[in-house]
Amino acid sequence: MTEPNKLGAKATGPLVAQEINQQQVSIKAWSQKILVALLCVASFYGGWKSHESSMVNQCFASGGQIVEGGKTLLCKLS
Repeated sequence: MTEPNKLGAKATGPLVAQEINQQQVSIKAWSQKILVALLCVASFYGGWKSHESSMVNQCFASGGQIVEGGKTLLCKLS
């Protein structure tokens, strides 16, 4: 008698469930990695802007004014 798998029948049971679970875990892992990467980028950008704002506030507190120098901000003390 021939086995059902040799006749082209689809496999069912724990092996198929295990393959599906592995795919779901893999997709979940990648989506979590992408989310972490996006959160890292957002955190870095927020920290950079916060530092920039702090430098501008320190400049104003020292009695200076901001002069734009291309891609940089310069504090000109009067």
